[in-house]
Amino acid sequence: MTRFSEVLRIVLPVVLMLLIGILCRKKRLIDRAGIDALKTVAVQIGLPAVLLHTFAAAEYSLATLVVPLIMFLLCVAAWLLGKYAGKALRMENRFLPFLTTGFEAGMLGYALFTLLYGTERLADFARIDLGQVLFVFTLYKLLLGMGGEEKPDLKQLFREMAFSPIILAILAGVLLGVTGIYQALIPSGAAGVLDACTDFISAPVSALILLSIGYDLVFRDIPWREALKAVGLRLLIMAVLGAAVLGLFHLLWPQAQWDRAVWLMFLLPPPYVLPVFSTDEKQRVYLSSVLSLSTVVTLLGFVLLAVIG
Repeated sequence: MTRFSEVLRIVLPVVLMLLIGILCRKKRLIDRAGIDALKTVAVQIGLPAVLLHTFAAAEYSLATLVVPLIMFLLCVAAWLLGKYAGKALRMENRFLPFLTTGFEAGMLGYALFTLLYGTERLADFARIDLGQVLFVFTLYKLLLGMGGEEKPDLKQLFREMAFSPIILAILAGVLLGVTGIYQALIPSGAAGVLDACTDFISAPVSALILLSIGYDLVFRDIPWREALKAVGLRLLIMAVLGAAVLGLFHLLWPQAQWDRAVWLMFLLPPPYVLPVFSTDEKQRVYLSSVLSLSTVVTLLGFVLLAVIG
């Protein structure tokens, strides 16, 4: 297989599913309720199956604890950098710090990483993702609520985290992996049955997610100046912090090969949930615009990663 055909094999399915998503919106083949249902299936059912298998089969060491902690602190640093850089650049918007931190790994990262590198190294990406997942489900949502008109409901926040299918799947996978239960089930074939179930459930996840993203890629009515400034600021912060975390990982674990996972993680857009927290239509348009442009940047970075291998 030539290098060009190898790149095409990775990139073309992504492009096709995005185009199908756009076509579904333009031709009204699927309405908004249908897309929301597809997202629910992908993120609440398919993705937990991926995470359950990934963490159950992963190897555990001190890095498994330290890497998520580093990523959590890095997300806090990105939020602070966005907050104070926004003030310095006169980009006064309460949502700006939330656009410069967090990563949309669930709706995009896992799908792209699997297409690029397969499932063999998915545990590396999941290990790095774990810290930012905990950040988004706790401090990120808490800070979002504090900036709104109503006080954040801590009980509701804890309930969402405790009963999130993603969190529950991670905990179950870690339990199976750390205790050695998964490895103990391999000789009997029970682990293979579990793998077959999770593989079958998670098979359509990438296609469903990319179709949904294509459906939501809308570029009309974009406030280009404000949106491009936010995207540029995020890229700058991600470049600085991404280089820092790569250097730290190389220093602490010279033999680890996590570069690919870090590159893709820091190319991802901010969490897609942000527009839900805005009650102002103009603000929602701004947030959706930044997310759409950030997604395009991610996809261009994905193509570049496919080209360089």
